[in-house]
Amino acid sequence: MNIGVLKENSALDRRVALSPAGVQALVASGTTVYVQRHAGSQTLFTDEEYRDAGANISYNAEEVLNRCEITLKVSPPTSDELAVLEEGQALFSFHHLAVSQRKTIEALLERKVTAIAYELIENEQGDLAVLLIMSEIAGQLSIQVAAHYLQAREGGRGILLGNIPGLTPTSVAILGAGTAGRTAARVAVGLGAEVTVLDKDLRRLRELHTALPVKIHTAIATSYNISRVIKYADVVIGAVLLKGEKTPHLVSEEMVKQMKVGSVIVDLSIDQGGCVETSRPTTLNDPIFIRHGVVHYCVPNMTAAIPRTATSGLTNALLPYLQNIGERGLEGALRMDAGLARGVCTYGGYCTNPAIARAFSLKPKDMNVLLGD
Repeated sequence: MNIGVLKENSALDRRVALSPAGVQALVASGTTVYVQRHAGSQTLFTDEEYRDAGANISYNAEEVLNRCEITLKVSPPTSDELAVLEEGQALFSFHHLAVSQRKTIEALLERKVTAIAYELIENEQGDLAVLLIMSEIAGQLSIQVAAHYLQAREGGRGILLGNIPGLTPTSVAILGAGTAGRTAARVAVGLGAEVTVLDKDLRRLRELHTALPVKIHTAIATSYNISRVIKYADVVIGAVLLKGEKTPHLVSEEMVKQMKVGSVIVDLSIDQGGCVETSRPTTLNDPIFIRHGVVHYCVPNMTAAIPRTATSGLTNALLPYLQNIGERGLEGALRMDAGLARGVCTYGGYCTNPAIARAFSLKPKDMNVLLGD
C-alpha cells in the first residue's frame, strides 16, 4: 500500500496531513509513504525529518498522485490536483462538498475517485472522529482570535476579553453546544467572561451547564433568543454544524445591525457556508472585514493558523484509520468500519452521501451496495 502526502497551498493552508511521527508509524507497519517536498515547511517539519521517519520525498504533486493509491490532503483538492487523479485512487481531505462548486464533485465522479471527507468520518460512538479534535482546537482558538480583534487597533471595541474588578465582564455568545462551542465556552469562562450558549438541543445545554465549574447562561436557539442575546454581546462565536450539509443562517443581517459597534463575530461554521448571514470566507492573509460596524473573522479551517498543533492533532485522529487501511486494503477497511465508510462522499462514479447528493440534485448510491455487502 502506497500512501502519499501533498503539500498545501500556503496562502490558504499551512497544515500538512501527516506528521513525521505518523509517517514513522505507518512505515513501521509496512506502508510505503511518499511526501511532497516541503510539505511540512509551514509546520516546521523538515524534509529531513520525514526522510528520517521513512518517507520517500517526491518533488511534485503529480509524482505523489501517480505513485499512490491513497493520497492525503488537508484542504479540498484544487482543480490541478483533480485533473491528475485517476480511476480507483482515494483522496482524503476536508472536502466540504456541500458548499463546493459543482465542477468539483463532477470531476470526482467522472474520474471515479473515492473521496473521503475527514469531516464525515465517525467513530464507534457516532462522533465525528477526525473533526472532533479540529473542533476542540478551533473552539479554543476562537476565543484567542476574538480577544485579539476586540483591540481598538484591530477595529474592535477596545476591551479586554475577560473580567477585572470594578468592570462589567465581557459578554460572549456562543451558537452551538457541540465540541467547538463547549470548548469555546470553557476557555471564555476561564478568562472571566460572561458566557451564554445557545443550542436547539436541551440535553446538550444541560450537560454544559452542569459540567463547567463556573455557571453560564444557556438558552434554546430560537430567533427570538438569538436576537436578544447577541444584541448585547461583545463576541459572537458561530459553532453550528450539520453533518455534511450547508449551515443555516441563524444570525440574520438585521440582527448583525443591532450588535454593538466594534463587537466581534468568529464564524467557525464558515467551512459549511457560515451561520451568520453577513459572513463570507476570508483567508489567513486577510482574515477580517467589518460590516455594520462589526468585525467578522471567517477563515475556513481556521486551525491552519496554528499548523503544527493542527497537524499533530489531525495525525492522531487519522492514524488508526490509515493503519487499518494499510492492513486490510481500502475496501476491506470500509467493509469492516462503518464509521469510515460514512466518510465516503464519492465512490466508483457515484455520490454516496445523501446530504451532498441533495445539494447537487444527484441520486445517492448506498455504500453497502457498492461494496457488495
